[in-house]
Amino acid sequence: MKIPSSIWTLLIGIVLTLVSLWYGQNHGLLPAAATDEAVLVDGLFNAMMIVSTGIFLLVEGILIYSAFKYRRRAGDNEDGPPVEGNVPLEILWTAIPAIIVIGISVYSFDVYNEIGGFDPHAIHQAPMSQESMAMPGSAMAATLSDTPPSTEPNLNQEKSDEAMQDPATAEVRNADQIPQLRNAPGVGSVAPTIGGTPDKAGKPAGLQVNVTGLQYAWLFTYPETGITTGEMHVPIGREVEINMTANDVIHAFWVPEFRLKQDAIPGRQSEIRFTPKKAGDYALICAELCGPYHGAMRATVVVEPEEAFDKWVQEQLVASKETLNQAVAVNPANLSPNEFLAPYTKDMGIKPEILHQVHH
Repeated sequence: MKIPSSIWTLLIGIVLTLVSLWYGQNHGLLPAAATDEAVLVDGLFNAMMIVSTGIFLLVEGILIYSAFKYRRRAGDNEDGPPVEGNVPLEILWTAIPAIIVIGISVYSFDVYNEIGGFDPHAIHQAPMSQESMAMPGSAMAATLSDTPPSTEPNLNQEKSDEAMQDPATAEVRNADQIPQLRNAPGVGSVAPTIGGTPDKAGKPAGLQVNVTGLQYAWLFTYPETGITTGEMHVPIGREVEINMTANDVIHAFWVPEFRLKQDAIPGRQSEIRFTPKKAGDYALICAELCGPYHGAMRATVVVEPEEAFDKWVQEQLVASKETLNQAVAVNPANLSPNEFLAPYTKDMGIKPEILHQVHH
């Protein structure tokens, strides 16, 4: 008994759908999801994998079937039948991809909005200016271009001033050497921001960390405690707000398990909010080519239970106090760094003026 082509089409469609759904949920291409926001991003990625797998199997299956079914047989030297086209089929294979693209676009925007990346109140037109495009060091001037003097508040300056109130942050940032540029959303020149999710929008984050990128390291300061460290610790279940900038060139804060990546730009104050949910040690990678040693610019982000985080904070506070006490004991006369190190640097052949430059 010959099975009708409509039945074959239905069976093949069912098989393709089941295979696509299974692979879209079990592809194993992503690392562990360590934040609440990562779950949303993974849902979008899985949806795109389901659609992509189905389209790939369908197109490749038709190609392989056609190549085998309609291959030239031995002794067949005739021309193929003239085919004028099939308007309904052409409409169909144009409409279906259009619907898929629109659907994924809507889904992508919804995810971006859910992780706090869309702020409709920040959209306004602002002219671009060539003024203040020259930045100290080797910063990317075209990206960091400022706007003309305006009566609008300079949000980057306000955020920078707020961060610099923390002595630990002020110690590692050279904001006095890099002007804080105005945002111009209308021309796409803004400080990158991924704010809180809609249910947390407008509310203070559970933990604030100031992140400073420089060639070739990440420095983390905690304004609430004055801790400075090269390894970031965050507790599970508390929303973390990262206020970030760079001292020299553009860097990029990227933790694959968090599914978040944001640029750290000189003269701009970037912001990211996320809520850790899975304990572990995760690699923080600079995802922006920032110089010859860019590949070595890595740090560790430790996600741990609240109790372990509190214990780490206390250990850091005790360690910093002990370091201060040791420094006072070794330098009882409270000499300046140049005066205190002079006897040692003289034996090493280091001139005082060189030490002064290194200190600053």
